[in-house]
Amino acid sequence: MRHKVTIAAIQMKMSTDPAGNLAKSERMIRLAAQKGAQIICLPELCRTIYFPQYEGTERTEGTDFAESIPGESTRHFGSLARELETVIIVPLYEKSKAGKFYNTAAVLNHDGKLLPLYRKLHIPQDPLFYEKNYFSPGDSGYRVYKTKFATFAVLICYDQWFPEAARMAALGGAEIIFYPTAIGHIVGHKSKDGDWHDAWETVMRGHAIANGIHVAAVNRTGREDRLRFWGQSFVCDSFGKVLRRASADREEVFIQQLDLSHNQRIREGWGFFRNRRPETYKFKTSK
Repeated sequence: MRHKVTIAAIQMKMSTDPAGNLAKSERMIRLAAQKGAQIICLPELCRTIYFPQYEGTERTEGTDFAESIPGESTRHFGSLARELETVIIVPLYEKSKAGKFYNTAAVLNHDGKLLPLYRKLHIPQDPLFYEKNYFSPGDSGYRVYKTKFATFAVLICYDQWFPEAARMAALGGAEIIFYPTAIGHIVGHKSKDGDWHDAWETVMRGHAIANGIHVAAVNRTGREDRLRFWGQSFVCDSFGKVLRRASADREEVFIQQLDLSHNQRIREGWGFFRNRRPETYKFKTSK
């Protein structure tokens, strides 16, 4: 039985104006819905510039961008999801009731209801990606969202490098992993390790293959101070085949229909789940 869903990845440039970013997001979401999208994903921190490129002192930069959830963004996008009868993934900078700050994905169901939050679990701390100065590690655990269109997980940016996170999503029943992202090159820096972009795409395609799951990576584009985001959002099937890739430097709404029955074909044909040996996945102490 074929199980198809149409998704949209929205590749955007962000400004320092949260209201402007929200209005642009709405315009692009409406365009995606007009093209038939049923699940729509925005990039990481979709209402803000990528402020973690500034080291500062802990949480002294960017805190004005933080918002409560539920709050302005989730009310706005919840109303939009209900109107358009689509599922919308909205990544935000959250200030919790307890006063902690999180890099969070809010998922608005097709009826406008806010589903349980996913808070980014893996937090980087590298030059121009000083996220531990701003975000607490997520306390939500891994989330799988069962909607009328498809069952999916949301993992955020740096999570995409960790095979354990993708495996947890797949074991939880996800058919698609969405990775809202803010990643690019440091202007003027030459990597000694090779092509960062190639590694970024390759590792997620590997997660797709190993787990028999579709993957959608949704990046921002454009330059913000010393970072040039490389765009090139993409969707791949459950054997790692890239179905669509966005440009490097343009804002885009791209639509892709996924045949989720392909997941089961890959899992059954290659036995990646059937032949797992979880009882062996631990170290034995040498005598």
